Amino acid sequence: MSRECCGPEEPQVPEPVDACCGPTEPADHDGEHEEVPPWWRDRALALPVASGLLWVTGLILEWTGLEAPALVVFALGLAAGAWTFVPGTITRLFTAKGRGRLGVGLLMTIAAIGAVLLGHLGEAAALAFLFSIAETLEDRAMDRAQQGLRALLSLIPETARVSRLTEEQVIPAADVRELDILIVGAGERVATDGIVTDGRSWVDTSAITGESIPVEVGPGDAVLAGSVNGSGTLRLEATADGRDNSLTKIVHLVEQAHANKGERARLADRIARPLVPLVLIAAALIVVFGFLVGEPGLWIERALVVLVAASPCALAIAVPVTVISAIGSASKFGVVIKSGAAFEQLGTIRRVAFDKTGTLTRNQPKVVTTHTTGEETETEVLGLAAALEAASSHPLAEAITAAAPNRATAVEVQEHPGHGLTGVVEGRRLRVGSPRWIDPQALAAQADELAGEGMSVIVVETDGRVVGVIGIRDELRPEASEAIAALHAQGVSTVMLTGDNSRTAEAIAAQAGIEEVHAEQLPADKAEHILRSSERVPTAMIGDGINDAPALASATVGIAMGVTGSAAAVESADVAFTGTDLRLIPDALAHARRGRAIMTGNIALALAIIVVLFPLALFGVLGLAAVVLVHEIAEVIVIGNGIRAARAKRHPLPPLTGDAVASSNNSLKAGSR
Repeated sequence: MSRECCGPEEPQVPEPVDACCGPTEPADHDGEHEEVPPWWRDRALALPVASGLLWVTGLILEWTGLEAPALVVFALGLAAGAWTFVPGTITRLFTAKGRGRLGVGLLMTIAAIGAVLLGHLGEAAALAFLFSIAETLEDRAMDRAQQGLRALLSLIPETARVSRLTEEQVIPAADVRELDILIVGAGERVATDGIVTDGRSWVDTSAITGESIPVEVGPGDAVLAGSVNGSGTLRLEATADGRDNSLTKIVHLVEQAHANKGERARLADRIARPLVPLVLIAAALIVVFGFLVGEPGLWIERALVVLVAASPCALAIAVPVTVISAIGSASKFGVVIKSGAAFEQLGTIRRVAFDKTGTLTRNQPKVVTTHTTGEETETEVLGLAAALEAASSHPLAEAITAAAPNRATAVEVQEHPGHGLTGVVEGRRLRVGSPRWIDPQALAAQADELAGEGMSVIVVETDGRVVGVIGIRDELRPEASEAIAALHAQGVSTVMLTGDNSRTAEAIAAQAGIEEVHAEQLPADKAEHILRSSERVPTAMIGDGINDAPALASATVGIAMGVTGSAAAVESADVAFTGTDLRLIPDALAHARRGRAIMTGNIALALAIIVVLFPLALFGVLGLAAVVLVHEIAEVIVIGNGIRAARAKRHPLPPLTGDAVASSNNSLKAGSR
């Protein structure tokens, strides 16, 4: 039975004991994970199946008039079925570890014992069989829902080749340490995260990020654990230990979901937990009534039937199976959901706020155009600017130096934070910086035009005279407009929050199709805006940088772009995307909404079962066998309905260009400005 029916669990730690039925094996998070076997080879089904066969055999013997053999077979069937839940029920009731919790297993145990005492051995055997088979099927459903997640760990190879001082060595992948040099041959899997130091190749990251197109990598590019190398040989410098990399982080984050229950799960708990003692009290009152009216035998029997009819089995499992199924399937297409609460909240989102740099854009600024006064050529202006910018680590500096590989050497370089750089190049005094610091003079109109097109403008001045302006733009991700359009089609509004200037922000937003823009926002401003928005409508914030962390934590649901990005963003977020494709957002929201609808249906069905069966059992319309049959069949239906949440529907993604793929890979390494 689900853990949710008997009492609160320790936060953040999955309970290894089934709270209603019996002990289960603790999950193995460190070693090999066994796959869920086919039902005909599942040893957990042996006792329930044996119980069912014995029960059917007893019915046949009873119908043929062989009463004594039928009773023996019924007793054996009862013992086989009861063994799956009675020992665990008694253990939890009378031990400190169980904390005296009352569960559905207790109701079933009392009902079975009472049926035997009243001479209804066949009904007791039926109860034990149907309850045990429903429990086992639920366990299989839970295991199957988590199997895809556990399979992620199998993407890490067992061994890795590392370069030592004098030779190559093959060591267990778990023994790889940060800064080790890995050698990855053609077709081999990468043992841990690393940066390419030598070699060029293509790597397949589809199993991790969901991106179907192989990514070209070379020196300086990041490669994720579990990626499959293409035809070339790569040397990587490990950036994470073999036991603590992006892939194990994904598994760890998702496993947290198994210990956290969402709002609706708590609703199911609030209904199920008091129901158990209430049902016991109701049954006791029915027995007392029987003695008062002089028919104790009849009303004791009805009390036992009521115990079974009002058991909240289906209610207790209505949400957990759905949540675990949905979270496990989401991880397969690159959406890591940290908790059941986050999954349920994700299904309510009606507004999505985007950071700009690194989220809507590639976070890979490039020089787009250069205007000059005529005193210098465009190449010379770029060369002068690059001479100074070579001393800076600012992303815009990297764009300029990349555009001018052949440049002079600058001396006396000084950086003025928030403004720009000064220095001397070939005897000329230079200043390079923003138009707020250096007046563009004759090029003011060109500078305004570049800013209006969403570019960052750099002014180049030599000896007090402006000689050129450089336009740099962080290009919009190629899939951004498609993702925004898909959100709008779902009735979800969008807004951009960025620290960039208004003109640049509005130009990028117009390209993406976002109508509402809030620019020049500090981290605290973003967080305050998200907090106000979340109070009005469920709001998701999506970002990738350290400065996005406060806003991510303030949102109804915080979404981090790439679990290998800013650690602060990932830790503050409720959901993390393993890749950087923005089209994951509408797919994730649709998946969560479908899961919530399934949860709602499950809870309604579970409550309807109790409401309908209780009076029918109380007034003797249905006997013990009929109530058990209806109740457990309904429980199996709830489980099957919950498993449907694992069917993640993702829209087909058209292939991106080579540049887009490369930028997606590079964005894993970059944070937001």
